Amino acid sequence: MKYIELTIHTTTEASEIISDIMWNYTDYGVTICDRADIIALQTAKESTFWDYMDDELTVDKPTDVLVKCYVAEDLAGEYLPAILQDIQDAKERSEGFLNFGTLEDTKRTVDGDDWIDVWKKHFRPIHLGSIVVVPEWIEYAPAPHERVVLLDSNMAFGTGEHETTSMCVELMQEYITPDSTCIDVGCGSGILGISAIKLGAKKAYLTDIDPIAVESSLHNAKLNGVDSQTVVAHSNLLENTEVQGDIMMANITGEVLKLLAPSIPKNLKKDGVLILSGIIESRLQMVKAAYEEVGMQVVFERRKGEWFALVLKHRN
Repeated sequence: MKYIELTIHTTTEASEIISDIMWNYTDYGVTICDRADIIALQTAKESTFWDYMDDELTVDKPTDVLVKCYVAEDLAGEYLPAILQDIQDAKERSEGFLNFGTLEDTKRTVDGDDWIDVWKKHFRPIHLGSIVVVPEWIEYAPAPHERVVLLDSNMAFGTGEHETTSMCVELMQEYITPDSTCIDVGCGSGILGISAIKLGAKKAYLTDIDPIAVESSLHNAKLNGVDSQTVVAHSNLLENTEVQGDIMMANITGEVLKLLAPSIPKNLKKDGVLILSGIIESRLQMVKAAYEEVGMQVVFERRKGEWFALVLKHRN
């Protein structure tokens, strides 16, 4: 079988958005090639040495980030234009907020599907406190204190590897109790809501405006045996519901978090905790100000790489 490899030239800050768009159209893998990741690894782990790392990688200068996906050749005529259009739409919506780079695209034909198994080999269990995110095709024996979250091989969104998701999973562990009701706004793969149940929460409500994300969350909830404790809704926030959460989570871009600020707090209990992630430094004060305006206050701030997460509560 033949596939078309689509490569988009973009920036670090826009790479995750483009990756999410691509996942809407493929089950065959998305990769992000970003020199910033290599530099961050080299900086964070002094014991790590790259014998063949190009010295120019450490030079502080603009460099393309490459985001690649693979589409079956018989669907490429329909899917590739749709991907490019969705990327352009995202760029227009983010005008003045995010730099999408050149968005130059290249395509090439890949013969055979051996590469599908190759990209799977790069996925390994991800340890996030007591949560271990495990691709469903990998056998993993957890330690007694660990809680395994399985994600299907064709999931469309967060895996826990990205800083924004990992911060949410790590932070929620500070607040979950057996009586907790958790709400995940923009649930993607369902990793946050599923993790909440695995950590002992009583109920999790997951919402997303993307039907593919809803399908992915439903599938992963069943895969983990927590579907009886989760409700997944195809909706914007929790429209037409009176659900009140002890913990609310939203791992979305800063611009979207700002837009949601007037709506999110209504579903958070007065003593509840709101965890926001997906915020780059240039949007941090904007997000803080938006939630302060609606009666929320930041009680904790965390940074990983280029990303920030916030913990907020209702102001007394």
